[in-house]
Amino acid sequence: MKNKVEILRKERGIKQDELAKALSVSRQTISSLETGKYNPSIMLAYKIAKIFDLTIEEVFIFDED
Repeated sequence: MKNKVEILRKERGIKQDELAKALSVSRQTISSLETGKYNPSIMLAYKIAKIFDLTIEEVFIFDED
């Protein structure tokens, strides 16, 4: 699953550790999300979308493969 977390974070001038703190996760989790090495739970995906004031579908791109 691909996502726009890094793009959205950088557009808003938010550091990885700031986003991690807001989501109650580690900075490593944010890094793994951004590189596509980690797929979030539905609850974390919801929280990320909410922080950016977007829908889950606007942040995460679900591949059918």
